[in-house]
Amino acid sequence: MKHPRLWRMNHLFFLLALLAIIFAACAPPAAAPTAGEQPAAPAAAGLPPEPGRGTDGELVLVYWQEVSILNPYLASGTKDFHGASLILDPLLEFNENVELVPVLAEEVPTLENGGVSEDLMSITYKLRPGILWSDGTPLTAEDVVFTWEYCADPATGCTVQNFVGVASVEALDELTVRVNFTDPTPYPYTAFVGYLSPIIQKAQFQNCKGEAAQACSEQNTNPIGTGPYKVAEFRANDTVVYAVNENYRNPNQPHFARVIIKGAEDASASARAVLETGEADYGWNLQVEPAVLLDMEAKGKGTIMSAFGANVERILINFTNPDPNLGEKRSLWTPEDPNPHPFLTDINVRKALSMAIDRNIIAEQLYGPGGKPTCNLLAGPPAVASTNNDACLQQDIEGANKLLDEAGYLDSNGDGIRETPDGVPLRILYQTSTNAVRQKTQALIQQWWKQIGVETELKNVEAAVFFGGDPASPDTYNKFYADVEMFTNGPDNPDPQQYLANWLCDGGANIPSPANNWGGSNVERWCSEEYDALFAQLRTATGEERNRLAIALNDMLVQNYVAIPLVFRASVSAYSNTLSGPNISGFETEEWNIETWHRVR
Repeated sequence: MKHPRLWRMNHLFFLLALLAIIFAACAPPAAAPTAGEQPAAPAAAGLPPEPGRGTDGELVLVYWQEVSILNPYLASGTKDFHGASLILDPLLEFNENVELVPVLAEEVPTLENGGVSEDLMSITYKLRPGILWSDGTPLTAEDVVFTWEYCADPATGCTVQNFVGVASVEALDELTVRVNFTDPTPYPYTAFVGYLSPIIQKAQFQNCKGEAAQACSEQNTNPIGTGPYKVAEFRANDTVVYAVNENYRNPNQPHFARVIIKGAEDASASARAVLETGEADYGWNLQVEPAVLLDMEAKGKGTIMSAFGANVERILINFTNPDPNLGEKRSLWTPEDPNPHPFLTDINVRKALSMAIDRNIIAEQLYGPGGKPTCNLLAGPPAVASTNNDACLQQDIEGANKLLDEAGYLDSNGDGIRETPDGVPLRILYQTSTNAVRQKTQALIQQWWKQIGVETELKNVEAAVFFGGDPASPDTYNKFYADVEMFTNGPDNPDPQQYLANWLCDGGANIPSPANNWGGSNVERWCSEEYDALFAQLRTATGEERNRLAIALNDMLVQNYVAIPLVFRASVSAYSNTLSGPNISGFETEEWNIETWHRVR
């Protein structure tokens, strides 16, 4: 819906600024507030006049979703991508103005500079000369080629969609790499672009492709990188300690000698650590009711900032049967046996569940100006935000009950729970991560679904586990051992192609299963040849036709109730008043420029 905006504000302006974001969707990006608008910050004692490499001591970031793995290609949770981004670099990334900027590449390849071929079949990158890995060895084009080979191996279980449509990657010389596409590709900035698609070192990972990927513990928790930091200590689902990468390309950066990412009980605890107690310098993803955040900020120790990208809180529908009595077949889809859910494969049930929800109440009561009710999974940028689904904004309990009656789902024994025509009760296990706002959302929806004869059991899982992606855990969202589940997701690229690729079936290759270490991104297990064919058209389309196809793909997902959108969310974080540098980009990690962060002087 909107390009990302950076807002740094004191507690008097936070509410008004977020309201302005929502009601001024087409406004140009706002300029950053001047220093005079910031709360007075005490200068840090004992620091040199200007920040240099390692001059500013320790930086503490607190995440209520603890980091589980530092290999982004095997990660499932956003917090893991964030943790890895301090170590691993892509060729290009997006800055706070949603502009592509070079990182490991010398420049952004374009048609004009010859980097993108005239037939749109390839893009060629020149690597910056002299880039070293943290172990002192040089970065080469072979590392880029290997990164693609690693993720392209189906048995690796790669969790990202950046390489869809890539036919091959080849090293033209030591510092030149060409990405070749299967079809003309008008938007070539997906492979090796952004935090989901960094370069990994061939020498470290060459024995970790395919089935060996999950077993490479050292590589997955202590990757060698080209970023500003390297791992000093890693404790899964607890704490990561980083030290300066002495071989980082800018000799004056990073400014903090040590960075710690540690966990917290929940989002409120993360916020308190920054805004009230001063125990931490930065708190990420503060999914906390606005009034509570404003009260914390009033203590004067920290500042709230936010940005709208395209994140949507949604309910995912499991199209397979999660019955534990199925053993190894639980939530397992195969081409030979789609293992259909006993009632959620019926669009009438999915539609009724959506109709019963009052998105306005959820947004107003639990998100305030930081959330807006939505009927779209692809909520932005504005050019691809559909207006065809707005009927969902009106709750319709009566209509939902009528729909279920007509579809033959009746309460035959008077216990308040409908049954399928063959007698299966409409009982739903509804899971999400542990978080006060999410548990309140669950409670509201549980009440509304009860009004349409659906009994709902609520389950919440510790965030580090839910988003952890451990193939051995039964509680990850990839395993989907529930009927429905809820979390936030959204595009990591202003172009919609990469995001919409998440629902490709590809013959089942993109559906989580033991064959891909539960790493596929089509978590709902929804297969549609029509969707796959329309996506193929999107890949080669340009201009208004590209936007039209993106809207059509969103509408196909929404109108088939593959997932049920709830709230278009802002990313809300907080930083200490002694810290300078945080600058949210709606399509990158919030630490995308962490090498520039420093203490206020």
